Amino acid sequence: MRLRLLLAAAPLVILGGCAAIPAKGGATVAQAEAPPAASPYGLFLAGEAAMNAGRSSEAAQFFDLARLGSDDNATVEERAFTAAILAGDIDKAAALAPVGDDASEAAKRLGKLVVAVKALAEDKGKVAQADLAADAIQFPHRAAAALLAPWAAAEAGDVEGSLVRPQVRGDRVVDYFGQLGQALLYERARRYDEAETDFKALTAGPVRTTLASLAYGGFLERRGRRADAVRVYDEALQRTPGETSVIAARARVKAGKAAPPAPGVKAGAAQAILGPASEMVAAKQSQFALAYLRLALRLDPKRDEAWVMVGDVLSGAGDNAAARDAYEKVRPGSEEYGAAQAKLAWTYQNAGDKETALKLARSGAATGGLDARMTLADLLRADEQYAEAAQVLSGLIAEDKTPDWRLLYARGVSYERLGRWPEAEADMKAALKLAPDEPELLNYLGYSWIDRGEHLKEAMAMVEKAVAADPRSGAMVDSLGWAYYRLGDYKQAVEKLEQAVELEAGDPEINNHLGDAYWKVGRKDEALFQWKRVLTLQPDAKMKADAETKIASGAGPDGPPRKVAGE
Repeated sequence: MRLRLLLAAAPLVILGGCAAIPAKGGATVAQAEAPPAASPYGLFLAGEAAMNAGRSSEAAQFFDLARLGSDDNATVEERAFTAAILAGDIDKAAALAPVGDDASEAAKRLGKLVVAVKALAEDKGKVAQADLAADAIQFPHRAAAALLAPWAAAEAGDVEGSLVRPQVRGDRVVDYFGQLGQALLYERARRYDEAETDFKALTAGPVRTTLASLAYGGFLERRGRRADAVRVYDEALQRTPGETSVIAARARVKAGKAAPPAPGVKAGAAQAILGPASEMVAAKQSQFALAYLRLALRLDPKRDEAWVMVGDVLSGAGDNAAARDAYEKVRPGSEEYGAAQAKLAWTYQNAGDKETALKLARSGAATGGLDARMTLADLLRADEQYAEAAQVLSGLIAEDKTPDWRLLYARGVSYERLGRWPEAEADMKAALKLAPDEPELLNYLGYSWIDRGEHLKEAMAMVEKAVAADPRSGAMVDSLGWAYYRLGDYKQAVEKLEQAVELEAGDPEINNHLGDAYWKVGRKDEALFQWKRVLTLQPDAKMKADAETKIASGAGPDGPPRKVAGE
């Protein structure tokens, strides 16, 4: 099931991936002999460079080699410890966990958490329980330790200890996941009434997640209360229509299939630590987020949503190879498989392999998942296959009584690119009724009207509203500048379009617009410079022909209409 984050997701800025880089002859760094002249310090610097570039596995290998001859083992081992965690080698990280006086306090605290997780993964509950005892691990890992402690107690056979809800003052992630864990552990202890009290509180409280609904529904199924489970799933679908994991759970009940088993200790502990991992992602503490995800996977290597999150983190850093490795770990047939295939497709799209990207996206969309089908539509639009994109989006829109504005917007864009303006305009207007303050939507419809010379005053107001909401968007400032141009206020147009170029210097359309505005105010040399610059920015065929004609004719935008072959 997909983990629903308690906190808003933040942009992912992270160390990159974990794929070892082959040395000469195809061997990895660890397998290859170090260059004869390489000193421990040189290897350390190589490890630092690899770490800074996000290549965690390669970094770990360099640090391992550096440790063999270094006189400053504390520093090197601390870096090797960090790299091993990020690369997913938790057992090695536990062996390298810093403990000496020379080690930093932060590294020692994380080391304690890693050692405890390894013990729990190896069924050494009493060892893990002792390592995770109250206040044994402090900030910033106190929340993770607190959430793992009850599961360690359960593994150690301490039933009463496992039922104590973790507390960290002011930490809402601990409050939420602590109560979810307590509910599951009450069920494990066969204290069903207390378990249901917790489940009801989670699904009726201010924060209602798919995760809690699935957990409560599964509990009810195991109790033989199928009708009650269906009601819980129906309530969840009212909040999040189209949620494939809930649809699948509901279908399972209706078909009379067996209830899902209660999570074991390791699976429950892995789920618990995904809460702090999500919080770290939201707080842009990306190294910690990746570390926690690796710890969760040491406890439960089949935790598919954790593999997807790892892939997301690594993909966000631009490390496509490592991201692919994570996405490919998701098992076929799992609820996350469609989303993983869709995300895997984007790694190939970003690398320029459009054929493979579309093949994978179609495979993901075949699972029927909303996100996977949206990804297919997005990739088709990115590849300018607008007709098929509109077809996919139409299917999604038809399934929802009140379609998400994003679906209408995306289909409107596809129709506009196909030259089907009346349909595009209708979709944009419908989307705007659902999201009247959405800057991207206001900008797109406003700009389209401006570019067509229609509804100029209304379009101007829409674009001004979009720019006020997102003043750092070059595209939106460009729309405002182009509105002034269309209205004949060329001085204002130049001012706004210069701002837009400063914000997005490499956008060919913005540079083209600025050239036109310069021409209109008599700055013809600067106009020619801008149009020539457009030709260096990979413009599409229409814009390329437009710029070339303006340069060649000597008449600028006042010359004859530009034609493109095939129009």
